[in-house]
This record gives sequence, structure tokens and C-alpha cells, in this order.
Amino acid sequence: MIHFNVPPVTGNETKYIQKAIENHKICGDGEFTKKCHAWFEHKLNSVRGGLTPSKVLLTTSGTTALEMAALLCDIKPGDEVIMPSFTFCSTADAFVQRGAKIVFVDVRPDTMNIDEKKIERAITGKTKAICVVHYAGVACEMDTIMDIARRHNLKVVEDAAQAVCSFYKGKPLGTIGDYGCFSFHETKNFSMGEGGAVIINTGNADFEKAEIIREKGTDRSRFLRGQVDKYTWRDYGSSYLPSDMNAAYLWAQLEKADDIQNSRMNVWNKYKEAFEALEKDGKIRLPVIPEGCTHNAHMFYLITKNLEERTKFISFMKENDILAVFHYIPLHSAPAGLKFGRFDGEDEITTAYSERLVRLPLYYGLTDEDQQKVIDAVLEFYK
Repeated sequence: MIHFNVPPVTGNETKYIQKAIENHKICGDGEFTKKCHAWFEHKLNSVRGGLTPSKVLLTTSGTTALEMAALLCDIKPGDEVIMPSFTFCSTADAFVQRGAKIVFVDVRPDTMNIDEKKIERAITGKTKAICVVHYAGVACEMDTIMDIARRHNLKVVEDAAQAVCSFYKGKPLGTIGDYGCFSFHETKNFSMGEGGAVIINTGNADFEKAEIIREKGTDRSRFLRGQVDKYTWRDYGSSYLPSDMNAAYLWAQLEKADDIQNSRMNVWNKYKEAFEALEKDGKIRLPVIPEGCTHNAHMFYLITKNLEERTKFISFMKENDILAVFHYIPLHSAPAGLKFGRFDGEDEITTAYSERLVRLPLYYGLTDEDQQKVIDAVLEFYK
């Protein structure tokens, strides 16, 4: 069976986990957590010019990174947060936990990202933030979104769970809004099993607040740096630190980041080349990468003609020992979405396209032979 995803392994994961054990420091913020922080901050800030430097904190998941972002946005009961309905439930959960009402907005048919032209009409006197999702590692139209946010004095959170090493007009995704959130779940380009990171783009005061939230509401991080002689409970917080063993696993992949990205991009490009004729014949639609967007080959999907065709396609692929899978059920139609949110405007694209989208196997280590088997099966189905 060709799996849809296989978690990445580069070779040094066990060695570094053992090193973390030998360090007698397997809880949070050990040697490997610090290495990961430094790697990301270098990558994110090397192209930011004179902007406020981004600061990074590893978290236990992409979900908890979003929860921290909601706290940093100071979301209160009764506030409204605008986001796309085509996303994972964690995007909404983080704000619902703070008592917010979720206002869902339709997506664009080309990228499946939030339609920036439909955001402004969803804004009310209760709106506090916009949470964008960079679907498949392809950037939202951030210039327009940031302009809307600044004119209405709104916070912007980038759910960049799928977008590590993706860019918008040369800017790393996760560094454009007030806060960014990465995921290192086993399905992502870089993994630590379960893990994530919150990116703070708003200066040192917010970073210190984030450290307190992440350290159970204490100023322990300042104590460990020798800035205070003892630490104490300062504010609301929780335990958002991942184990240093998880960070050790992630570090093994960050060392091989270019190899992982090049491998995934080669797979993505080969799929695109193989299926361009099908798109030209009007049988499918391929992913669209807008001008100015540099994606990270997080996923490769097809847009089929309708739900019936997609269902038959998935069954055909499974019969050929290939796992091709659909993606999100739109949140606004879920029981919790009906309870905690509302859809603004008309659902013209979200549901219709979510029923047509199907994802193909794409992971680091996918062999040429297995990818060719996937390609041959797709071509055979449409033949």
C-alpha cells in the first residue's frame, strides 16, 4: 500500500533523542529546543530587513500555538474572529475557548484560501481579529488582508501550520501578521510527532508575555536567564512547552531541511507535469500558485468535477493500493460550527470545492517507483 503520508526520518533522530536523555534535560527548553529556536529565528529574520525581529517559541502542537496567539490577541467573550470555514477545527477552537464568536468567510476557488475580497463586509463592531490559513502552504493575499486589519485596528493571526518555508512576496509566512503558528505534526514537512511553534512579530513586550503564558503563567524563562533571582506566578498560563526529546527529533530534520524541501518539491513538480494534459482537457483542475507566492510543496491535490467522481476516484486508487484522501469538512456546517459561529455572506465556493478536492501521496522518501504508480493510476482512472 502506498500511504498518503509517512512521517519524515532523516537518520539522526534516535542519536539526538539519546543525547537529550544523556543531558538529563528531557523537559522543555533544553539544548535541542534552543537549537530549533535559533534555526527558525535565523531563517525568519534573515529576509525581514528593518522590521521588528520575529521571535519563536516551540509549543506542544500547532493547536496550542493557536491558543497562545488567541491569548496574545486578548480575545474576550463576545469578541468576533473572522476566518475561513475550510480549515481544521483547531483554527476555530483556539478562539472559541476564549469565548469568541467565529465568523466564517468563503474561500477563493484558485487557492482555497480565505477570499480577501469578502473579509471587510464581515467586520462588525465586535470584530477583534482575522485568522488566515495558508492552505497547502500557499500564501493568502496578505497585502490586502493587512491593509484591512490596520484600517479597522484588528489583530492578524497566520495559521501557517502547513506553510513552514513558504513565502509571500519574499516574506516568510508566519511573520507578516501579528502572530504566526506552525505545526510539526507527523503529517507536516518537518515533524516532531506532535508539536508546533508560535511566532511573535510584535516586539519584546509581547514576547515576554508569550513566555509567561507558555511557562504556566510564571516568569521562569527570565529566571533561567538570570534576569530575576526567583520566579513566581505572574499571569494566566498553561504548560505549552514540548519535551526536549521531541525537539531533538525536529532538529534532526531542520539540519536536513533543504534535502527535505527539494525532495518534496521534486515530487510536486512531477505530479504537476504528469497531469497538465488532464487539466488542459478539462478533466481536473490542478493547484494554483499565485504570482508572488513561493510554496513549500506541502501537498498536491486535484479538483475533480463533483463529489460522485471524487468518491469513485478514491475507491479506484484504494483498489490499486494507493491512499488518496479528501480534506476538511467545512467548519460552518459542523455541529460546533453552528453552535459557535456563523457564515457571513453566501457559501459559493467552500462546500462545493471541499467536496471535489482530493489529495495524493506526498512525503519525504516517496520513491520514484511509487510516485509513478500513483501517476499511472490517476491517468488510468481518467482514461
